[in-house]
Amino acid sequence: ISRVFQFAVATERATRDPAADLKAVLPSRRKRNYATITDPGKLGELLRDIDGFAGTFTTACALKLAPMLFIRPGELRAAEWSEFHLDNPDAPQWVIPPMRRKLRRPDKENANTPSHVVPLPAQALAILDELRPLTGHRQFLFPGARDPKRPMSDGTVNGALRRMGYDKETMTGHGFRHTATTLLNELGFNRDAIERQMAHKEPGVRGVYNKAEHLPERRKMMQAWADYLDSLRQRGNTVIPIKHKAA
Repeated sequence: ISRVFQFAVATERATRDPAADLKAVLPSRRKRNYATITDPGKLGELLRDIDGFAGTFTTACALKLAPMLFIRPGELRAAEWSEFHLDNPDAPQWVIPPMRRKLRRPDKENANTPSHVVPLPAQALAILDELRPLTGHRQFLFPGARDPKRPMSDGTVNGALRRMGYDKETMTGHGFRHTATTLLNELGFNRDAIERQMAHKEPGVRGVYNKAEHLPERRKMMQAWADYLDSLRQRGNTVIPIKHKAA
């Protein structure tokens, strides 16, 4: 409301912004924390539950890719086959264009805004190979159940987690991002590589000058992360964290 009045003042439709008087008395917006699982043993249990998911095959594939690639839920559910570059066997990747990233509208439309590159580990390629015969002829990896010309619902992954017994206070689709960044830091991976893979915008001067993509390191990290998830899935509750040694 305040912005509307500010525009009115700037265009000589009003003389002041009365909404500004409320800033001192209105409560600030509470920051929402997404439920997540960061205990390796419990994460391994979740991964085994995902393997046993009894829903549709496309939803099962989305569930398997969510913890492995830890991209934003909206980017996952609306993934398009045209975004996947698999010709180079040494560097397969998913390239998410600016218009599909979580950015301000001017940044989305800015020709200089880079796409977000997601290096694909071997485990992700195996999932894509299984999914391609089913949806590869369509635009979306995960087409909607009612309208295949649209992507799956934004509540599909969370709904699947609920069916497996994980309520909203325990785990969410967005929570896989928190899971990955927490454990990757604990495993000793380069913080800059992690933040770049998370597609986080760095604050302040560092964010202006640090444009390094860290792609070679991120490729190694994403494969190591997928291997680590496999180890959690296979080891049950007797998990020994794998410490990563920086080169």
